[in-house]
Amino acid sequence: MAAPSSVCLIPKWKQENGMTKPPLAGATRAREAPPSIFRKLYDRGDLPIVLQHDSMGNKIIWKRELEELDYHHYLPLFFDGLTEMDHPYSFFAYQGISDLLEHGGTKILPVVPQLIIPLKEALNTRNKQLVCTTLKVLQHLVRSAELVGEALVPYYRHILPVLNIFKSQNFNLGDGIEYSQHRRENIGDLIEETLRALERYGGDEAYTYIRYMVPTYQSCHENP
Repeated sequence: MAAPSSVCLIPKWKQENGMTKPPLAGATRAREAPPSIFRKLYDRGDLPIVLQHDSMGNKIIWKRELEELDYHHYLPLFFDGLTEMDHPYSFFAYQGISDLLEHGGTKILPVVPQLIIPLKEALNTRNKQLVCTTLKVLQHLVRSAELVGEALVPYYRHILPVLNIFKSQNFNLGDGIEYSQHRRENIGDLIEETLRALERYGGDEAYTYIRYMVPTYQSCHENP
């Protein structure tokens, strides 16, 4: 017989620790993402980048100076490529974002609202490799320019739910633990690092918002 709707079936210890919602079955199952706009534009030759091979491996060559680029156009476009798994699209997206964030300065902050949907879509794939890559990008983003971390706070409700799902699943990618940890691909550790970065750079209200979305998170100021 089904329990009455008024009866609380959540154990008291979970209620006390903010764990008021049991995990849904299949919540961590990977979802397939459709081909990105980034891929289509790359295939058409509409991106100002080329792939160069040398003795050190692959690297991006930009056809234009980064300082001359329209960040409102290109930064969201490269973030859109975070859902890509195939080479060279995944390589171009990640390295392109890294270059743009390194050289963006004051151009980055006004573009933050345009980055939320691609961040959310990449995280919502639940693909562990893509989630790890997106977490690294998110950490770089909050450190990239002044006030970017604070600008992200109103959007936590879009980007933190998947982190809450995976937070307790401290498994590794790759062939072994040592290899995975060396490449920072332990998803639980990356989530903790990311939440701490969001709190550290997010201003006075960041912890409250993080705690609301990820009830088990403990402040980095409590555990230095």
